[in-house]
Amino acid sequence: MYAVIIGALLAVVLVTPVHAQVHVDIGIHLPAPPPLIVVPEMPRVQYVPAEPANLFFYNGQYWAFMSGGWYMGSGYNGPWIVVAPQFVPRPVLLVPVRYYHEQPGHWRQWEDREPPRWHEEWGREWADKREWKGREHEREGREREHEHERGEGRGRGHGRD
Repeated sequence: MYAVIIGALLAVVLVTPVHAQVHVDIGIHLPAPPPLIVVPEMPRVQYVPAEPANLFFYNGQYWAFMSGGWYMGSGYNGPWIVVAPQFVPRPVLLVPVRYYHEQPGHWRQWEDREPPRWHEEWGREWADKREWKGREHEREGREREHEHERGEGRGRGHGRD
């Protein structure tokens, strides 16, 4: 009789799917909830201005960008799980570069008022799957540069001869 019960329990345990999430320590250990400031360009996203980490709050979850990867946590100290780039919410990805305290070196050449060039970070395949609109920001930036080089947009219609 015990063998049947144990066998039945073992069968249930073996058939039940296991949903394991690996929690990682990303080095964010805050003593209290940090103050959050709204990102003006993305009003549904907030960032933590006082910490030397790229920490954002969106839709009830904390999002951290560290060492080229994204992490999500339900609290400001985690627990953190690794998130593949294709699952990071679009509003978080559209936060301008200026709100990232710890930036990869090559980001410093980018316009700080624009979002990071994620398509350059993760490739064309990622950009195509996400229908990434970051290319529009680049195109607008290039057009502004060309206007400046040609002298367009300055002094016209403002009484200058």
